[in-house]
Amino acid sequence: MITPVDDPTLARLAHLNYLDFARQSTPWSDAGRLEEGGGVLLGRSGTDFPFVFNAVARTDPGVAPAEVLARADAFFFDRGYTLITHPEHDQDLDAHAGALDLFAFGSSPEMVCRRRLADVERTDGIVLRRATDEADIADFVTVGSAAYPSLGMPPTAMSEAITRFDRLLEPHIAVVVAYDADRPVAAAQAFLSHGIAGVYWVGTVEDARGKGLGEAVCRWVTNWAFDQGAAAQTLQASTMGESIYLRMGYETIYHYTSWFRSGER
Repeated sequence: MITPVDDPTLARLAHLNYLDFARQSTPWSDAGRLEEGGGVLLGRSGTDFPFVFNAVARTDPGVAPAEVLARADAFFFDRGYTLITHPEHDQDLDAHAGALDLFAFGSSPEMVCRRRLADVERTDGIVLRRATDEADIADFVTVGSAAYPSLGMPPTAMSEAITRFDRLLEPHIAVVVAYDADRPVAAAQAFLSHGIAGVYWVGTVEDARGKGLGEAVCRWVTNWAFDQGAAAQTLQASTMGESIYLRMGYETIYHYTSWFRSGER
């Protein structure tokens, strides 16, 4: 039986999962580089797309905002990047970013699911299958490359950021792909850490939307995580996905802010 987690603990675990995902996903490309120490976490990806893939987060609230930005500017010397702030302990970072006229391009809901969801069987021939080899991970990347340009991501960014497919086949990671015949049309990922799990990279190719496939793959990885013993499931929702997750049974517990720091500085 899974022991319920109180709200403050769950909020903390959700943040720790998010940070750990950043640590482990950066080396999904051999060109990825991670630097952590002194209360700052920096990760640069195989793509120079500045949003999501190249980011800095403060892990010690005692580090001065100016130091966080100075270290990030040196680390991302040749590209733009994202500064991610937490509402509880990064208010000074938000104020500093605002004073520098950085662009706040996102306020991402941190959402949690506290219990396993009902399984839903497909009757339309769509098959959901967990990735078990590198060819399946290639299909996952294909879906993301086609799905995320509608949110402003270049179609090449995901394939540049994920080139080491073997590193997504670890037992604490589950990738599910939905297939229409042999064509991959939707995908999602769950990542176990700190006794919970996080959902990442939920996407559906544009011409397959409106069929509930995003919900289907998210439901699959959510339930997989609970079946592994996770105490809760968490995700950072996009504007397209938030209403779907709310309907499924997720709830919002806080919002992250994402600030864009241009490479021209």
